[in-house]
Amino acid sequence: MQRQMENKVALVTGGGSGIGRAAALALARAGANLVVSGRREKEGFETVALIQKDGGQATFIKTNVGKEPEVETLVRQTLATYGRLDAAFNNAGIEGDVGKQTHEQSLANYHAVMDTNVLGVLLSMKHEIGAMLKNGGGAIVNNASVGGLIGFPGVSVYVASKHAVLGLTKSAALEYTKQGIRVNAVSPGGIETPMLNRFTGGPGTDFFNRLARMHPVGRLGRPEEIAEAVLWLCSDQASFVTGQSLAADGGWTAQ
Repeated sequence: MQRQMENKVALVTGGGSGIGRAAALALARAGANLVVSGRREKEGFETVALIQKDGGQATFIKTNVGKEPEVETLVRQTLATYGRLDAAFNNAGIEGDVGKQTHEQSLANYHAVMDTNVLGVLLSMKHEIGAMLKNGGGAIVNNASVGGLIGFPGVSVYVASKHAVLGLTKSAALEYTKQGIRVNAVSPGGIETPMLNRFTGGPGTDFFNRLARMHPVGRLGRPEEIAEAVLWLCSDQASFVTGQSLAADGGWTAQ
């Protein structure tokens, strides 16, 4: 088995479930030592246990990515534990209020979504990049969404936040390419995760089924399929790729 991340250190935010957990497991199987972070301790430690059961090395650090002191501590503890940081998947995000039109959006929802989805990515990159500069480079992947590429009614604040993630990704990529740091994004379509179940009402609902049919492949995606894209972008196999958004969306945005 090819181990693209052998002897490297990777950090995953929002690693307690869904895409974050799948990415942490994929990176660990590829040889990386993992730091898993998130706000939910139980789920975070479950991810660590799964990695360790598979023979990997991992630790959990409770973190709210919207609070800079906690992000700073996260990266500092990563360096204290493993000595370096080579790759990061900034996955933590929330959907916020669903089904409300723009004129119904609250200021509280705006701040909740933006503080996690945008400020969280900015703060994570700020401290991750600082660590990567010390070891001559690295790779960062930010989790955006098809909502960062197109509009979607009923979640305008979420869509705005994911457009912002792509803007941060492109700008940071241009700023640090000469220092050996690549910054990319993955933009998933509908993926079967706890977030998607909250968004749609879950399997069997009309919204869930309609969302599945929006994908030309005829189904929703699996977290493991996004994890493979993240692994590739973090690895040296993607050494000529930076500033890009990989739309892993079952053909949605090709329509």
